[in-house]
Amino acid sequence: MQTVKALGRVRVRGRMYDPTSQSLTVLCECRENVDTDAIPLDIFPEGSAEAWMIVGPSQQEGETQAQAAGDAQNVPLPDSSPFSPLQASTPEAIIRAVGDVLQRASQPPHSDHNLYRRLRIFSGVMPTPPGEEQLENWVEQARLLIEEYDRPEREKKMRIMESVKGPALEILQAVRFNNPSATSMEYIDILETTFGNPESGEELYFAFRMLCQYPNEKLSEFLRRLERILNKVVKKGGLQSSEADKARLDQFIKGAIRSDIMMLNLGLRERRNNPPTFLELLNEIRQEEEHEASRRRLHNPKAVYAKSATVTFDTELKDLRAEIHQLRDQVSELSFPAAMPSHLS
Repeated sequence: MQTVKALGRVRVRGRMYDPTSQSLTVLCECRENVDTDAIPLDIFPEGSAEAWMIVGPSQQEGETQAQAAGDAQNVPLPDSSPFSPLQASTPEAIIRAVGDVLQRASQPPHSDHNLYRRLRIFSGVMPTPPGEEQLENWVEQARLLIEEYDRPEREKKMRIMESVKGPALEILQAVRFNNPSATSMEYIDILETTFGNPESGEELYFAFRMLCQYPNEKLSEFLRRLERILNKVVKKGGLQSSEADKARLDQFIKGAIRSDIMMLNLGLRERRNNPPTFLELLNEIRQEEEHEASRRRLHNPKAVYAKSATVTFDTELKDLRAEIHQLRDQVSELSFPAAMPSHLS
């Protein structure tokens, strides 16, 4: 660039690489005013047979190409081509425009669409067909994604509609017809009410109080099973959210009937007045389970290998007969001397 006399002294102010075309766009700033008519269209660098295209800051040229592209706004550097003309008349504007383009290029692609790839299809058909999600799992994922999806409400509702079919789709279509202003969260609530468990909060709370630990079920697994039911109880109004920690700990102590030693190590009975939260309790249980597994590995008794011989039934029978024969001989020897005096007399 220094060899082009029309440009004078040139200073590099920015670079942008396009991986699609495998090309590099360089923003250069000239120290003096440049006559754009004297700038060559391209130059051949030393040691290369490929020409470099030079784009000057001609405002007229920029407006002509913007109109040809059908763009109503003057975009400094369209994303579709790294060699598009810089549509500004001052070096400061060019630098700002290229800086904005570089910033947009450095940002990761929008992942909203990728988020909704994880939301599987729900139809409301029972039993759940292969490839579809059960209601409880689908509702949890849908609520989480809707809360994190920073998009207009219309697009949120569209995403929900795309993830349902069959009876669930018919329900939402009726909701859209009768209540067009319904929100995406209301869509989820209606599906949960229609296809969910019809039990009341009091009935769920009674079922929660009857939960016990299954055979071979870890304490952490039992706690997670308790938490799922407890969340339903609170949501249905069977228990105040402020009482959830106390109810969880009470039922956990009552239902953990297969892990007495671990319960003693945790010391949960002494903490009923100040119950831990779900995450705190789960963390303590996981640590205790890891310690218990470590103790078992350290104190695992070594296997004792004993040499054993295979004895058939016939061999055992022969040995038994031999022992009986020996016993008979011993009895005969003992009884014969006792009978001798009587015979002689």
